[in-house]
Amino acid sequence: ISRLVGRLSASCVMIDLYYWPTPNGWKVSIMLEECGLEYRVIPINIGQGDQFNPEFLAISPNNRMPAIIDHDVEGQPIAIFESGAILTYLAEKTGRFMPQDLRGRKMVMEWVFWQVGNLGPMAGQVSHFINYAPDEGDHDYALRRYSREYDRCLGVLDRQLAGREFICGDYSIADMAS
Repeated sequence: ISRLVGRLSASCVMIDLYYWPTPNGWKVSIMLEECGLEYRVIPINIGQGDQFNPEFLAISPNNRMPAIIDHDVEGQPIAIFESGAILTYLAEKTGRFMPQDLRGRKMVMEWVFWQVGNLGPMAGQVSHFINYAPDEGDHDYALRRYSREYDRCLGVLDRQLAGREFICGDYSIADMAS
């Protein structure tokens, strides 16, 4: 895995961000920037298969990025994979972008889970069939199905945002995820 030093030298980095410029990668980079946390970017070139390297699989067993390693902890560094888990971890670590009250926290977690289980995957499937599916074969059914589901998800989000600037009232990890 090639290593690229992002904002800081390795000696003072708090977090390693294993990243490629995709919507899931952007979510975590947005959170790191919003929190002002020190990090360095370690590119995982998914076009070249870096996500299958044993070194990366030790951090992200689902061979997906983003993933992070937090060095600013007691004891051994902590590795976290999956964008929703990373956003939640960083919100808890910093005390930012996550309500402290039970109802507010519940609402933000619902919308983060909604994004990682609905909006994100449906957008990814539509993008795949439009941009990457091989020409051979009929993909009309798949494209129609995922396009309709993606449009349905956008309708859910539109209804939630009606009359408000942010998904859960205040800017949160739910907004960063979506």
